[in-house]
Amino acid sequence: MLEKMKSAWRIPELRKKIVYTFGMLLLYRLLCVIPVPGIDIAAVASAVKDYSILDFMNMMTGGSFQNMSIMAMGITPYINSSIILQLLTVAIPSLEKLAKEGPEGRKKITEWTRYLTVVLAFIQAVGLVFAMRANSYGGIWYLVIGISMAAGTSLAMWIGERITENGIGNGISLLIMAGIVSNMFNWARQAVVGVADGTVSLIAVIVIVIALLAMIVAITYVDMGERRIPVQYAKRMVGRKMYGGQSTHIPMKINSTGVMPLIFGFAILQFPATIFAFFPTSGINQWWLGFQSSVWYQLVLAILIIAFTYFYTSITFNPVDISKNMQQNGGIIPGIRQGRATSDYLARVSSRLTLFSALFLAVLATIPTMLTQIFGISAPFGASSVLIAVSVGIETIRQVEAQMVMRHHKGFLG
Repeated sequence: MLEKMKSAWRIPELRKKIVYTFGMLLLYRLLCVIPVPGIDIAAVASAVKDYSILDFMNMMTGGSFQNMSIMAMGITPYINSSIILQLLTVAIPSLEKLAKEGPEGRKKITEWTRYLTVVLAFIQAVGLVFAMRANSYGGIWYLVIGISMAAGTSLAMWIGERITENGIGNGISLLIMAGIVSNMFNWARQAVVGVADGTVSLIAVIVIVIALLAMIVAITYVDMGERRIPVQYAKRMVGRKMYGGQSTHIPMKINSTGVMPLIFGFAILQFPATIFAFFPTSGINQWWLGFQSSVWYQLVLAILIIAFTYFYTSITFNPVDISKNMQQNGGIIPGIRQGRATSDYLARVSSRLTLFSALFLAVLATIPTMLTQIFGISAPFGASSVLIAVSVGIETIRQVEAQMVMRHHKGFLG
């Protein structure tokens, strides 16, 4: 591994991309310490401790939310706006037509995503500060806070796009990964201090670290796993040239939905908590706080994750379209007839893979909560954060490997 890292560093173009990526990530983390004026930090810390959705946001931003820096919203509004437009593209025919117009259509949708990101960042910042009673001065300061955090999100979005264009990997994903890894380092520092002064159990820390390593191994194994459907293309004459005749395969990933079902599941369950936060002393809010710590909450979360896994698979994988494309190009799955039989076969395989993926994600989502309840110490990670960090890490390594292979070097995974 060390020798391959040296080989990557010796390639001038690749070295430039790596340095640029790390430089932009360092800039992002430096911006995370610039505070927003007019914030009651004590009120924010109390709210983060009481509401799991806020703790999740703090985890994804590497502590920026609890510190209420200009990057407190992180890149979350961008993710939300991307999801909204992606779902609207499926639901609204005019947007679907625009998305199929090629680069110009996608450029227009990307532009709308940016505008929606700024609007969502402003609304989310003002709403959360109001719900947490964290405005120290009130009145016009809500506007100052909203503009400051929306500007921070816009800057984070710009940094992410620059990394994607000039660096290595997907910039938005790397910013999220940077926040997650930073949060884990902060937890490790606090755990060492806690063990030293006797306030934290050493056994609990060891178990959490082992659980984290086990989750990383399991996620890596599942993320890299795929079912390969063999496809044979018949030979055909086009003019004077012979086309086809080769054997290939359709790669179907075991976890094709990634982290989306987890995000959707957590978002749905945290929506009531956000609403009830406006009425902290009400009976229904107290009931919800008790429900969040019960087994029933974990069961509902698991059911939502399974449902969203199937839903997201249904809108991202269309066996009928794949079957038609294969038939038009003379492709056939050995032992399966073309047309309806092929689409039914692909649907069955997809359904089995989706079932495994859904159960895997559902079990994964319950592990951090179980560890917290058993040992009484907050885990520094959530299922979605570990899944994001591992997936982004693997994808970034693959991109570095592709750059090395193009220049006749062996990659990290080779």
